[in-house]
Amino acid sequence: MQLQTKVTIKQATGAFALIDSLKRHGVKHIFGYPGGAILPIYDELYHVEATGDLQHILVRHEQGASHAADGYARATGKVGVCFATSGPGATNLVTGIATAHMDSIPMVIITGQVGRPMIGTDAFQETDIYGITLPIVKHSYVVRDPRDMAMIVAEAFHIASTGRPGPVLIDVPKDVGLEEFEYEPVEPDSIRLPGYRPTLKGNPRQISQAINLIREAHRPLLYIGGGAISAGAHAEIQELAEHFNIPVTTTLMGKGAFSEHHFLSVGMLGMHGTAYANYAVSECDLLIAVGARFDDRVTGKLDQFACHAKVIHIDIDPAEVGKNRTPDVPIVGDVRQVLVDMLGRCHKTNDHVNYNQTQPWLERINRWKQDYPLVVPQYSDSMSPQEVINEIGKMAPDAYYTTDIGQHQMWAAQFLKNGPRQWISSGGLGTMGYGMPAAMGVKVALPKQEVICISGDSSIQMNIQELGTLAHYGINVKTVIINNGWQGMVRQWQQAFFGERYSSSNMEVGMPDFVKLAEAYEVKGMMISSREQLKEAIAEMLAHDGPVLMDARVTKNENCYPMVAPGKSNAQMLGLPIHK
Repeated sequence: MQLQTKVTIKQATGAFALIDSLKRHGVKHIFGYPGGAILPIYDELYHVEATGDLQHILVRHEQGASHAADGYARATGKVGVCFATSGPGATNLVTGIATAHMDSIPMVIITGQVGRPMIGTDAFQETDIYGITLPIVKHSYVVRDPRDMAMIVAEAFHIASTGRPGPVLIDVPKDVGLEEFEYEPVEPDSIRLPGYRPTLKGNPRQISQAINLIREAHRPLLYIGGGAISAGAHAEIQELAEHFNIPVTTTLMGKGAFSEHHFLSVGMLGMHGTAYANYAVSECDLLIAVGARFDDRVTGKLDQFACHAKVIHIDIDPAEVGKNRTPDVPIVGDVRQVLVDMLGRCHKTNDHVNYNQTQPWLERINRWKQDYPLVVPQYSDSMSPQEVINEIGKMAPDAYYTTDIGQHQMWAAQFLKNGPRQWISSGGLGTMGYGMPAAMGVKVALPKQEVICISGDSSIQMNIQELGTLAHYGINVKTVIINNGWQGMVRQWQQAFFGERYSSSNMEVGMPDFVKLAEAYEVKGMMISSREQLKEAIAEMLAHDGPVLMDARVTKNENCYPMVAPGKSNAQMLGLPIHK
């Protein structure tokens, strides 16, 4: 371990220790909203911002701060940071913390708290945010002594970013931020936590068993989840797929881990996955799960998921291996490291399958692709949502895309082809209102990249106030509202499973004029309603130097297919002709 040079700064405050520690951990941007209990920290932040070393982005709602920090982390792989004050400020972060927790996103959340003597007295704006968030964080702290601040921050960043990533909360009482003490910094990478040692290297014997199963398989399938994105394993996944001639399917969270332009790609699987991915997983004889958790939206009826297949499961989190499906070969370790070791063994022994062994399987999958393609419908009287999303994808193929939740999210997943970390969507929690603030975080992190949010007329209204943040900082995010006047996925389920009783799902009454609303925030607003306007409008949107909100009026009653109904197997999809 490299020796660290000790630096002592006498009579620093707890707030200074916090901000200085964040700077030492490479933090350049913080998303937040001030309030009484966190004012000592914001006062210190004022001085640091003046030097240009760190920028604070003032959001319009704390939930926007948490989603922006989340998007920042997903796009970069770095730890996202957000601030909020005590009480309602802290509780407004809860949905964003839960979103990050469900999708294993590294974040450090700093909340203000009432002074130490007031804790437990029901003081003004006091909530036990430590207790409230216990089920939805990887770890959490209440700073009782400012002398612990630097160590706590270092531990928080280490825990958030290593092993299975996740959010870490640091709750700071107001008087801790004000108290002076002799400050000694703690440098990054100097933390060693006894009892916290994530397994990085896979068991060699299990890796050998996995290679043997792959070599023997005639109908193998790689099933790639979000853990592959976190591990940065896209190059190794492609090499493994090509080495053994294995088709690849990804989850919603795994999009981008394998190029969907590659001939071995079968796209996304699951409830709204491609027909050929769902047929492939139903009929494979070996399933290689890489950084995936066998989520219910992927598996459908669990006991019929890959029911003819042996299973290899590779994951950094031992709690996930065997949780929903008992694997034949479990491998706990960092996904990328395990694949590196696996490929190293294959190259060393020149170990690969005879391509003729899997070629009939690939030919069968290609027939499914021809028989059950994803279709972009075109109607004579309206513009379909699929054609809007498909055209945006063609005109901005290298953009970073965020989404909100619902039908538009699934159509975006079906028709957009993304690179690693360029698909940013709330998977596990399904959080409406996520898309635009997440896009804000992505653009702040990567100002030279095109960032586009695909939203819906219902989701966008959950955090539409963040238009103010986009305008304030000139954050050049393009937001496209796929506007059908409904909570689209709710309407589809009510039509399919609840006798067409559309209870509280129509959004037309009370819908704002989105163009006027955008202009009220001094953001460019656009509205299109016909196919003839589409290409020109997208080009205008992309060319504009500043944030844009586009209201795309689409077919009102379009459903998202294929669809695996709840409790059905993946091979039983609605919206398809009879399986050939």
